[in-house]
This record gives sequence, structure tokens and C-alpha cells, in this order.
Amino acid sequence: MRKIIHILFASLLLLTTACVDETEYADNPRGNFEALWRAIDEHYCFFDYKHEQYGLDWDEVHERYSRQIADDMTTGQLFEVLGNMLGELRDGHVNMYSAWDVARNWSWHEDYPSNVSDTLLSKYLGTDYRIAAGLRYRVLDDNTGYIRCATFAYNFGEGNLDNFMLYLAPCNGLIIDLRDNGGGLITAAEQLAARFTNERRLVGYMQHKTGKAHTAFSEMKSQYLKPSKGIRWQKRVVVLTNRAVYSAANEFVKYMRCCPNVTVVGDRTGGGAGMPYSTELPNGWSVRFSACPMYDKDKNSTEFGIEPDHNVALKEADWLRGEDTIIEFARELLRK
Repeated sequence: MRKIIHILFASLLLLTTACVDETEYADNPRGNFEALWRAIDEHYCFFDYKHEQYGLDWDEVHERYSRQIADDMTTGQLFEVLGNMLGELRDGHVNMYSAWDVARNWSWHEDYPSNVSDTLLSKYLGTDYRIAAGLRYRVLDDNTGYIRCATFAYNFGEGNLDNFMLYLAPCNGLIIDLRDNGGGLITAAEQLAARFTNERRLVGYMQHKTGKAHTAFSEMKSQYLKPSKGIRWQKRVVVLTNRAVYSAANEFVKYMRCCPNVTVVGDRTGGGAGMPYSTELPNGWSVRFSACPMYDKDKNSTEFGIEPDHNVALKEADWLRGEDTIIEFARELLRK
């Protein structure tokens, strides 16, 4: 594969679907438990990596949670047990959907400082900022271009990107504030990143499951970022990150690290480097989970995030002065 596969991430994913064979698993607590455990066992893509990172043993998980399944348990109790079992994967792309709730594991950002303040962002943007396809942007008072990119939920439009590139062209440098961007379309992440390279660049690799075994994967296939045919940025860029940068936004950071004149500032990203797959349990609950792993250009997994070039956190003293520590650090880098 010689180009980045166009897929969807986060809550707006276009998921590959499959159904559990209801003739094989009964629609009762035990049947739903076994159907879920088996679907993950045969299709999930990070077992070896997570065993290495924190000792995940999926067979041990089966044994431990199997003891919690009872024929007379309520639907709510079953949902809780199955949701807790999925939480063992520590994966933000793993969810189970019922009519009343979504089982989830958001520890990749909930257990960390947010390192972003809506109050401060409003101060930097003011009220006269421009908007292009969801991007909010303006020129700061030191002639630094500032773009607030809060989502990749939809493609931007090449004309929109040309317009903001032209508007910010006189600036000395550019800040792309990605904090709290939980993902969306990988095509949108690729589209924006393509404005920051003048040549085709290797940005990573991808694999696909080829069988039911935990180690059954295809060879790594290269991912390339091609330069946009529109206006491209030629000056320095600082990308701001925090733990809530996830999925397609995590991929955007991966791409940008391969582009020239780009520095990443803030906190480690949240990760989310698996293309999701979905299935359905006998009782109708739908489940999605990571099925195809993605890697950076050095073949390292970014499932648990990408470290910034400069690790910077918000400081309370700066906040009280109305200053965003991370933005000010980026402005200082660009002034140098």
C-alpha cells in the first residue's frame, strides 16, 4: 500500500461490520460473555504490545470474568461485567453500545491534567477570529499565526485551506493548537498535514489481521504523505498537544513530525493507533475495537501516544495572569 488508507476514526468512524453467529452463542449471560471474549480474542490487534506494556493476559481475563457470569444476573449487571472486561484492554477505541449506555475506557486522558483552558483560548482568539470549515484562526499581536483545530470530524475543503494559508502568509510562524482534538476523519488529518510538505514522505506503517491467532498479521505496509496541490506553508510550525489528542488527531501529529520546520509542544498525546472493527453480540449490543495496528515511520507503535519535542504544562501562575503557558512557549520558539 503506497498511500495513506482513507479511513474514519473516533466517534464518526465508518466501521467494518461483522456479526457474531447467534446459532453458536445463546442470547443469555454466558452466551453473550463468550461471544464478546471470542470476538476480541480473534480480531483485536494489540495483545502482544499490551502484554509487553502492562502484562495483559487475555486468557487470564477470561478466567477471572467468567466467574462473575451468572444465569440470573440482570441486564445491567451483565453490561457492567462485560464493560469492565473490555476495560482491561485500556483502549479508547474499544466500546460496547447498548440502548442506555456506552461502555468505554477514557483513562488515556481522564487520568491526566487537561493542559487546556477554554477561558484562555477565548482570550487568544478574541471575538473577531476567522472560521474556515471548522478551523478558527487569527494573527496574534506578535505576527504569529494561530489556528485552533478542535476536530477532524469532516474534511476541510481545499479552497478553505487555500484561503487561510493566504491570510496567514505574512506571519512569522504558525501555531496549530490541536489540544482536545479527539479525532474524526483520517482523510481530514492527511489533508491538513499535506499543506506542510513539499515532497512525498514516509510517515508510518500499517498491518492487517490475517487470521485468528494473536500474532497473525500481514507484513507492514508503508504509509506516505503526499504534498498538497494547493498553497503550502514554508515557515516554522509549532503543534500544541495534550492527552486528549487521540485517534486521527494522533495520526496528524505523527504526520507532522515527519515534515520540515515542525516542533511539537505540550503533553504526550492520548494515542489510538488501531483501525476499528465492529461486531454484534447475540443480544444486539454492538461492539467496536482496534483490529489493524498503525506505526510511526520508525515502526514504533503510537497506541499509547506520541511524546512532544518539548513537554510543557499549564502553570497556575500564568493562568492567573491570563496567559496560556503552552501557547506562550510556542510563541517564544517562533520568535527565536
